[in-house]
Amino acid sequence: MRLDSPEPAMPASLRPPSMRIDWRPTASPDALRTRAAINRLIRDFFAQRQVMEVETPLLSSAANPDPNTTSMTARVGRGDGDQRWLRTSPEFAMKRLLAAGVGDCFELARVARAGEAGRRHNPEFTLLEWYRVGWDHHRLMDETAELVQRALASVGRRATVRETSYRQLYLDQLGIDPMLAEEDALRSPLAVYDIDPRGLTRDDWLDLLLTHLIAPTFQRDRLLLVYDFPASQCALARIRSDEPPVAERFEAYLGPIELANGYQELTDAGEQRARFVHQRDVRRERDGDCPPQDERLLAAMSEGLPACAGVALGVDRLLMAMLDAEDIADVIAFAAPVA
Repeated sequence: MRLDSPEPAMPASLRPPSMRIDWRPTASPDALRTRAAINRLIRDFFAQRQVMEVETPLLSSAANPDPNTTSMTARVGRGDGDQRWLRTSPEFAMKRLLAAGVGDCFELARVARAGEAGRRHNPEFTLLEWYRVGWDHHRLMDETAELVQRALASVGRRATVRETSYRQLYLDQLGIDPMLAEEDALRSPLAVYDIDPRGLTRDDWLDLLLTHLIAPTFQRDRLLLVYDFPASQCALARIRSDEPPVAERFEAYLGPIELANGYQELTDAGEQRARFVHQRDVRRERDGDCPPQDERLLAAMSEGLPACAGVALGVDRLLMAMLDAEDIADVIAFAAPVA
């Protein structure tokens, strides 16, 4: 034997536990078959409605300015390369397609978000996003419910559908008016959780009330559609001048799991730029991180984004709800950290 010959590899079965590599998928074969079936169902659903499938870039020279969403970065090219941001959603690129006249479209998009980890979060996941030209958010809510019902039917389940305004939901569940209540009134029901209040805004307390006290009471087989959010939670939605004003936005919950977030889309480029500036200021004050904003999106909106409604639906979350999975890893082939 040559002195420089490599030693034979130790069989995996003889390696101590600290040396074994877990190569197996985190989801079962049956769960992966259901995922494949849902992908087919989604494509059939939109093909029947003549909504075109599109593909948009994973990497971008700009990033989502939302202070509550952190983009991952990558280097492209030789050496250190140029910095790019992995998309947190295909939204900005899809709106550029809408401005170019593509019309109704959808994408089954792989997206990534830093800091997303937990039973219902994975750093990379599948987002179904679609846009309907000339629709409002209520009509899109109905189509979202149709798609979810069809997905449930594929595994022998169904859900009742209920619609309620954001304001009425808080009044019914907590006796709190989320549009007018003082911050102390929002914090009070959460005292049992010993939450550190530093840096939390009024909207953060509203979100905590929803995630900690309201959503856990939602019924397993009910699809709840919540619409017309506080204007301060407008993100990319149009604001309607009610009293008080509301953002024309909706969320869909199947049981306690949030599935989708949709908008009557803002089409005013000047207003969108102002919101981006505000978001970047908040992000800069919070952690100093302020990636470039998407000037191509703003240019497309200046040319003319058609009146439309759009929604993003978490496919992994939908699968969790369909299969009564407790952990998102149960429906993803290779969930973090084993990917």
